[in-house]
Amino acid sequence: MPVTRLNHAVLYVRDVDRSVAFYSELLGFRTVMAFPGAAFLQAPGSTNDHDLGLFQIGDQARPSGAGQGTVGMYHLAWEVDTLDELERLARVLADAGALVGASNHGTTKSLYAQDPDGLEMEICWLLPLDLITEDVLTAARAAPVRPLDLRAEKERYGGQTRGGIGVSVPAAAGE
Repeated sequence: MPVTRLNHAVLYVRDVDRSVAFYSELLGFRTVMAFPGAAFLQAPGSTNDHDLGLFQIGDQARPSGAGQGTVGMYHLAWEVDTLDELERLARVLADAGALVGASNHGTTKSLYAQDPDGLEMEICWLLPLDLITEDVLTAARAAPVRPLDLRAEKERYGGQTRGGIGVSVPAAAGE
């Protein structure tokens, strides 16, 4: 049997309460279990028992060196259903000082943010399969990373168009 999807990620953080507040207040995660020094969170639209585990290692922890001379994970990517939700989260993350970038990857529209420990995440909306045309693919191949213009993307695809249908979400589930 093949791997079917990512069930959860676990992060080492300096202060678990601070990280729980970040993921809960900004992204809507809810705590499903916690004990001193650890918490397990579920994303708002998830059916997983948890999507994110957080383990506290203390304020003395050095920043992650991943990508700066050591191997390690670059970021996690969380998917949203609509461009309206992506736009809302762009405002929330910017207001919190956590938004560090935004990119148009052709078939994926992405925000990049950092949590309180500087760990990077991506929040993305994926084009549904029926909107992935040859011109979209050609543009993505020509320039795989372009600036994200959410207003233009919403005009083109609609703010409430369900993303990922036929790509990350089975077509029958999104209909």
